[in-house]
Amino acid sequence: MNSELLDSVLLQTDFPELQLHASGKVRDVYQLDDKRLLFVATDRISAFDYVLATGIPHKGRVLSQISLFWFDYLSDIVPNHVITADVTRYPQPLQKYAEQLRGRSMVVQRAQMFPVECVVRGYISGSAWKEYKATGKVCGIALPTGLRESEAFPEPIFTPSTKATSGHDENISFAAMCDIVGTETASTLRDLTLRIYKQAAAYALQRGIIIADTKFEFGRTPKGITLADEVLTPDSSRFWPADKYAPGRAQESYDKQYVRDYLEEIRWNKQPPAPALPAEVARHTSEKYLDAYLQITGQKLDV
Repeated sequence: MNSELLDSVLLQTDFPELQLHASGKVRDVYQLDDKRLLFVATDRISAFDYVLATGIPHKGRVLSQISLFWFDYLSDIVPNHVITADVTRYPQPLQKYAEQLRGRSMVVQRAQMFPVECVVRGYISGSAWKEYKATGKVCGIALPTGLRESEAFPEPIFTPSTKATSGHDENISFAAMCDIVGTETASTLRDLTLRIYKQAAAYALQRGIIIADTKFEFGRTPKGITLADEVLTPDSSRFWPADKYAPGRAQESYDKQYVRDYLEEIRWNKQPPAPALPAEVARHTSEKYLDAYLQITGQKLDV
C-alpha cells in the first residue's frame, strides 16, 4: 500500500451545512432535521482507547456495508433505524459530497437510545477469559469449571454494559440494567440480543466465521424497539476464521488485533499522542476488514 493510498483515507468529515450531532472514535453523526441523522463511518481506527494517527483504507466502507447487510438480514426479527444508504436520495445540500459519502454513510431515523450496550458472548475470550480465570465467573454469572480459552459457553450469555463517552464501557449485572431501563425493557432487550446473536452466528458459521461475541445498541422509534448504530462488524464483534479455530488458545481474528499486537511490540505506553502505523500494518489491517466483508456477504467490496 503506497503513501498516496494511505493519504486518501477519510479521517475527518466536514459538512458545513450540517450540525454535528456526535463524533465518536470512528463515526461522525450529523443532524439533518428533528427526525433524521446522517451517519458517516470514517477510516479512523482506535486501540487502547485512543484514535491512532493513521487510518485504515476502506475501513469505514466495510463497517457501513457489513452493517447494512445485517440490518437487512435481521429485519424479520427487529426493525432497524436505516432510512436509506442511497446517496442519490440524500438531501440536496449533500449531493456535492456524494463521492465522499458513497458506501460509507446512511441516513437513519433518530431514536431515543437506551443507555446500555447489549453484549452477548458465545465463546470465552478477552476480558471474559481473564475474569473467569480469576473468579470462575463472567460478569457475575457462574460458569462450569474447566472451560478452556476460546471455548464455547454451554449457551450464549448476556452481559450488558454501560455506555462510556470516553474510555471503556463498564460491565453491569442484569439487575443493574433493570434498574436503568426497567425490568420489562431489560428482559425484552436481553431476549432480542440472544435471538439476533443466535441467528447471525448460525449464518456466519456457514460462511466460515465464528462470531465469538458482539454488542448491539437499541433505541425507541415509532417502530418500537429498534436496532441502531452498527451491527455485527469487526469493530463491534470478535470474528474468528472457523477453519483455524482451536480452543485452548487465543484465536486469529478479522478485527484490529493485528494493530494491537503491533502497538504492544513497539511498547507504546498507551498515552497520547497515539503513534502512526507503518504502511504494512495499515495494509494488512485493511485486508482483514475487506476479507471479513467478503466472507460475510459473499461479495468483494468494490475498491
